[in-house]
Amino acid sequence: MTVAVIFISTRTAEDDPGYANAAARMENLAAAQPGFLGIDSVRDASGQGITVSYWSDDAAARAWKQVAEHLEAQRLGREVWYSQYRVIVAEVTREYRGPQ
Repeated sequence: MTVAVIFISTRTAEDDPGYANAAARMENLAAAQPGFLGIDSVRDASGQGITVSYWSDDAAARAWKQVAEHLEAQRLGREVWYSQYRVIVAEVTREYRGPQ
């Protein structure tokens, strides 16, 4: 069972360099975690963004949430980088791809 963690957020105008560095670090750190399958992320000019990380199972997704460096990024997100956010955890039952 693949699990998708869907993170929908609105960025503040605060600390763009710190946010960019942390986002790149979190992507690299997540990729090194057991059960990590991939990530997709988009953000528009108004600051609305969606990041979906894919995990081999719920235990792997939950383990990622508890990684110390990720916990610190979550704290900074709540306090500095996001005016609002929500997280949806879903089971992926199918995936389709088109021409590349």
